[in-house]
Amino acid sequence: MTHVLMGLPFAADALEPYLSKETLQYHHGKHHATYVNNLNKLIIGTPFEQMSLESIIISATGAIFNNAAQVFNHDFYFSGLKNATTLPSDELIALFERDFGSTEAFKESFMGTALALFGSGWVWLSINSAGKLILEQHSNASNPLLAGYTPLLTCDVWEHAYYIDYRNARADYLEKWWTLVNWELVSNKLTALQP
Repeated sequence: MTHVLMGLPFAADALEPYLSKETLQYHHGKHHATYVNNLNKLIIGTPFEQMSLESIIISATGAIFNNAAQVFNHDFYFSGLKNATTLPSDELIALFERDFGSTEAFKESFMGTALALFGSGWVWLSINSAGKLILEQHSNASNPLLAGYTPLLTCDVWEHAYYIDYRNARADYLEKWWTLVNWELVSNKLTALQP
């Protein structure tokens, strides 16, 4: 199975002034593309060649895991952005209130978790098998699939995600990123889990 670089769900300049065209050209067109290309090279002649991305992540280690997980993580990140204002569903808001106290408290917790992550990595909102929202840091290429959680939202806090536009001001990047979250997609992922 050959893995393909996803197309962005918006024009390269659609997220300006929050994320520049230059940032997306490097982040998607170079970093993300390199992970896809490296993965395809690494899996040739291995059992991973016929596996889905998710299956590779759960069963691989080393370079194959790192590249597969980064493809998944970046797919998730870019899919979760939108150049229009969206709002969480009532169902998602109810879970924010139950598990964090309020939507604002969830935002504060998310931002605090992202700011506190040392080095490179991701912040993920997931849901576990009991239906509880889980907010956690993952270093490097790690993600919630390894714990059996269902991911709903992620923010990339590797410096390449924001350095062109914000230099080392991660907090400024996070505030702007928050305005781009595609809450419709996050809400739809939650709804799709219902029996």
